[in-house]
Amino acid sequence: MIKAVLFDLDGTLANSLSDLANATNYAISKFGFPERETEEFKYFAGDGMPKMIERALPENDKNTDNVNKVMPIFLRYYGEHYCDNTKAYAGMPELIDELKGKSIMVAVVTNKNQAMAEKVVNKLYGDRFDLILGKREGIPAKPDPTAALIAMETLGVKPDECVFVGDSMMDVMTGVNSGAYPVGVLWGFRKKDELISGGAKSIIDNPKELLEIIENLG
Repeated sequence: MIKAVLFDLDGTLANSLSDLANATNYAISKFGFPERETEEFKYFAGDGMPKMIERALPENDKNTDNVNKVMPIFLRYYGEHYCDNTKAYAGMPELIDELKGKSIMVAVVTNKNQAMAEKVVNKLYGDRFDLILGKREGIPAKPDPTAALIAMETLGVKPDECVFVGDSMMDVMTGVNSGAYPVGVLWGFRKKDELISGGAKSIIDNPKELLEIIENLG
């Protein structure tokens, strides 16, 4: 029986692509680096903010020093403009409400840093989630299962009582690595082939399909 669903944030719960791109472009342009197309951020985002900035930098400028220079500017700008264009994906707030109505716990497990994860989730979803677990010191990034396992332990559930939902290979691999049932979504940043390669056991293009999967697993 499924007792909890763990969700990725960017590309799964939040359509945040434009704001992530705008903040990164603002920050890198301050140091004379060329701006990148918004669509490119579908593949830049997902592994945490430092990695996103590194990917946005020109090939010969991808180094720790440049990332460390850009990061404070990015965080300051993004902290003020994180929800200029960011929206919850259609049907997702209602899905969370339905899951809660069925006494299924819901959590966010994301590589976005903890402070920003809380800001985005609380802005878009209020207090719906039982747990928000962002990137923190000492917790490896997804697809390492540590964060997912911490979420399960905090919620008091076993891996085989959980579904992990995300839009990228990294997310479905986190589900596989943690022992949860991995579900890929097609409304986010990545493509179906990537989700299949990562080990998704189900792939959905409508939030309501998750309810059917959970019912079948039950």
